[in-house]
Amino acid sequence: MTVHFIGAGPGAADLLTLRAVRLLASSRVCLYAGTYLDQTMLGHCPDGVELIDTANLDLDQITELLVRAHESGHDVARLCSGDPSIYSALAEQTKRLDAAGVPWDVTPGVAAYSAAAAALGTELTVPELAQSVVLTRAQARSTAMPATEALANFARTHATLVLHLAITQIRALADELTLEYGCDCPVAVVYRASQPTELVLRGTLADIADQVEAADLRLAAVVIVGRALAPERVTQSHLYDPKRSRPKGP
Repeated sequence: MTVHFIGAGPGAADLLTLRAVRLLASSRVCLYAGTYLDQTMLGHCPDGVELIDTANLDLDQITELLVRAHESGHDVARLCSGDPSIYSALAEQTKRLDAAGVPWDVTPGVAAYSAAAAALGTELTVPELAQSVVLTRAQARSTAMPATEALANFARTHATLVLHLAITQIRALADELTLEYGCDCPVAVVYRASQPTELVLRGTLADIADQVEAADLRLAAVVIVGRALAPERVTQSHLYDPKRSRPKGP
């Protein structure tokens, strides 16, 4: 049988792909991260499904459950918050499954930053202002960041920054980013994007930490920093420029 790593998206039950819904409906075992998931998503699972919240499990325990389900002849839905390509521990889990001879596949999901941008109603790339988006994270009680990926290095690009796992360090991060972006740089924090408890905070590097601390946010939030959030002007892109030559139709 197969372990299906499924991007659960930002948590909303209706932001799953059609493939994800089909796999959930056909899997007899479902492992999910309860910390980040809207519980209504589990409504896509079949009656009698074995539901396992992995929030308090380590990698060895999770692997044991996946292998056991496979040996029992069950397909497994392994729900990953957001998209499996980002901060999902996919590499760690699949390496162990390969060693155990357990087949697996991956179904993409809506990344948390995409849902956050949608909640803001904004584009993260604006012509001649920001054409790159940096997805990174903060480090506290977590795996060390590579030395070359220091936040200051990314800040020097003035690209739009999307910070994961950073909400508890928002004040220190804002102070550090101010050196490159300026204290008036727009910042947005989106807590539980797409879920019923969604909360959006908008501000600048000068005041966003005060807002976050007042709201007592400690997890499940994406921090977005950059001038693209509130551009003073929007230049027309070359793609839609009426002067751009276009191939004639048939």
